[in-house]
Amino acid sequence: MEVGGSVACGSWIRRPENVNLVVLGRSMTHPSSSSSSYSAIEIFPFDPKTTSLSSSPLARHELDESDGDPITIAVHPSGDCFACSTTNGGCQLFELYGQETNLKLLIKELPPLRDAGPQKCLAFSVDGSRFAAGGADGHLRILEWPSLRIIVDESRAHKSFRDMDFSLDSEFLASTSTDGSARIWKTEDGVPLMTLARNSDEKIELCRFSKDGTKPFLFCAVQKGDKAVTAVYDISTWNKIGHKRLLKKPASIMSISLDGKYLAMGSKDGDICVVEVKKMEISHWSKRLHLGTSIASLEFCPGQRVVLTTSSQWGATVTKLNVPADWKEWQIYLLLLGLFLASAVAFYMFFEKSDSFWNFPLAKEQQQTRPKIDSFLGDAQSDDPNMWNPFGPLDM
Repeated sequence: MEVGGSVACGSWIRRPENVNLVVLGRSMTHPSSSSSSYSAIEIFPFDPKTTSLSSSPLARHELDESDGDPITIAVHPSGDCFACSTTNGGCQLFELYGQETNLKLLIKELPPLRDAGPQKCLAFSVDGSRFAAGGADGHLRILEWPSLRIIVDESRAHKSFRDMDFSLDSEFLASTSTDGSARIWKTEDGVPLMTLARNSDEKIELCRFSKDGTKPFLFCAVQKGDKAVTAVYDISTWNKIGHKRLLKKPASIMSISLDGKYLAMGSKDGDICVVEVKKMEISHWSKRLHLGTSIASLEFCPGQRVVLTTSSQWGATVTKLNVPADWKEWQIYLLLLGLFLASAVAFYMFFEKSDSFWNFPLAKEQQQTRPKIDSFLGDAQSDDPNMWNPFGPLDM
């Protein structure tokens, strides 16, 4: 399902009770004049049954003409707010309040990023305690959230930012530059840890940390001359342990699912591929999804195997992935219950049919000396009123 118009960026918003929304930042043509335009932030509901976005937004905010067009959006893991940077500089915070039927946006300033210039990259850490912004001028800022205390303020971090991502434990930040370099930062104290090694013909363009909690890797989209490969770095040593040709064409965007099972890449001519991380094999292809246009945004839905993509020409699209379905929680419990019942039935049958320890035959002398339960209790049909009283009749 598509939402038309020129969409510069987009992201999922995970709300309470497994409700997922989509926020889009785009330029719109003003109704009264085809030559004048304004920008807007819009929030759409997502219908998981039809895998589609609504035709009309739940909330909309028009940006001032002085703000310019949206560049990128980063949503806080709580789903209560998101940050948006614009072409004319600065970064604004949008807070969501109210129910989905009456959603409102409250706009706030971010003082550390006031008049900071266009920010090409924005990211919240997985635990929501850090917020990072990388500028077109190469300036890196890492803030403590929500206090906005400045942890890192490095004006010469890169020539110009290309991409960035936090590690699962929020300890590291990886960032790439338009000149092909990539650096690793410690988010606690802002110390630049290292620059990733690369050959003279390599440009590290995109980066994403593994998110499954078991494999401490950093995935990077690398351009080796005219070949595009996906390189894998071990974050315990920061050494490259291998690479593989997956998308086989220059990538414009990279994303990883919240559970870390899938890695996705979008190309500069509108294709996307989704890779199963465990096997490093392609599980889904969508060719010509945004025909002839570079994919600007690519993000996995928080609760389903669905991806959101945006482009300046084709707008926003949500795509259901052709990957194996995940086990639901109730299915796991049902399976465990079935195994328990099957075990109980098997035990009962074993008990009834077995001549082993549980049901061995008694010797003849044991059978003769063993008192019968009927003789001990008496005859159930007897009319003797004192048979249930071992002490005989009592005088009252």
